[in-house]
Amino acid sequence: MAPSSDRSKVLIVRFSSIGDIVLTSPVIRCLKQQTGSEVHFLTKAAFAATLKHNPYLDRLWTIRRDLSEIAAELVAEGFTHLIDLHGNLRTLELKQRLRWGQLRRGRRPPRVTTFDKLNFRKLLLTRLKVDRMPDRHIVDRYLDAAAPLGVTNDGGGLDYFIGPEEAVAGPDRPFVAFVIGAAHATKRLEEDQLVEVCARIPSPIVLLGGPDEAALGERIAATGGHIKNACGRYSLNGSADLVRQAAVVITHDTGLMHVAAAFRKPIVSVWGNTVPALGMYPYLPGGQPHTQAEVAGLGCRPCSKIGYPACPRGHFRCMRDQDLAEIARAALLAVET
Repeated sequence: MAPSSDRSKVLIVRFSSIGDIVLTSPVIRCLKQQTGSEVHFLTKAAFAATLKHNPYLDRLWTIRRDLSEIAAELVAEGFTHLIDLHGNLRTLELKQRLRWGQLRRGRRPPRVTTFDKLNFRKLLLTRLKVDRMPDRHIVDRYLDAAAPLGVTNDGGGLDYFIGPEEAVAGPDRPFVAFVIGAAHATKRLEEDQLVEVCARIPSPIVLLGGPDEAALGERIAATGGHIKNACGRYSLNGSADLVRQAAVVITHDTGLMHVAAAFRKPIVSVWGNTVPALGMYPYLPGGQPHTQAEVAGLGCRPCSKIGYPACPRGHFRCMRDQDLAEIARAALLAVET
């Protein structure tokens, strides 16, 4: 049974990164709507934009470096529940601070539930290629951590909210948003491949990425008049607004892929060293289809659950063998429909 709304004050914790935080949005919504709890969220200040407009949150807490910045304030809140969706040393420290801090104040410590990261199973898959991962998206496993509070999956998918002041003017014709960045090189197509995909798409294309991709975006945009470089030109939520306006999104395994899923966009996701079996493919409600581009049959995939600066084996076939014509075809089909 869910706790009564006048007694429950819940702190959800996920420190990073953009995509992981977007994937927590069903937990926030379902918790608020189904239990009436006062819902707080703790993350790093660098990722606050992902949640600052979320209407289901009563308060967003952030840290820049460590918990000492706000530990006393968190203890003073008297949380009844803590949902740990990160499961690292910092969240362990947080649990101890809240436990002993609230005991010293004569309050019951918060009840804690922790998301199971399945690190051993991921290690089996990436190192030994033994797949023991459950056939469940990470969102459903996040929701498992909220289940003791009476929360169930409402089937509503992901949420992403943008303030009106963050709106960006996109092309006035149906366009392709092409997310060319990713945190690790082994999750990205190479420059000549990005240029080829763009050359195969006659529709307007907006390139998205951060400041690190700005120069790359300029070089790609110079190859075709239908290509606009927006890399590094807008805030995260400005880029998210361009995703919201797009007819289709081509994306690597990165944060804006999950933003695209939150806006129910047609998605062409391109997978290199990581694989959808790790449970972080686009989470779309109602079985909405999307296209996954990956090179099947490579015995070295996945080589990591995150990525590397370069292919550990040197051949980088997981990206260099991609069917670029099929990626472009899938995007064009979505634009035309």
